[in-house]
Amino acid sequence: MLMKRARVYVQNDVMTLKEVAKYLGLHVMTVYKLTRERRVPAVKIGGQWRFKRGVLDDWLENQMHRHSTASYSP
Repeated sequence: MLMKRARVYVQNDVMTLKEVAKYLGLHVMTVYKLTRERRVPAVKIGGQWRFKRGVLDDWLENQMHRHSTASYSP
């Protein structure tokens, strides 16, 4: 059973544009535009954008940290 769980995790680690849009709560075209502008980490494979969940999570955490510290003034 552990083997099956690991395989499912690996399969879900790579996300499509639609999955990322749903994951981030954004419109698909917004994610597409940000991806084309290289503002979101992704790779184009066979004409389709693919995203790694872990890389996306790290990027999101970095973006949130950067924006929260930039707007903070004691």
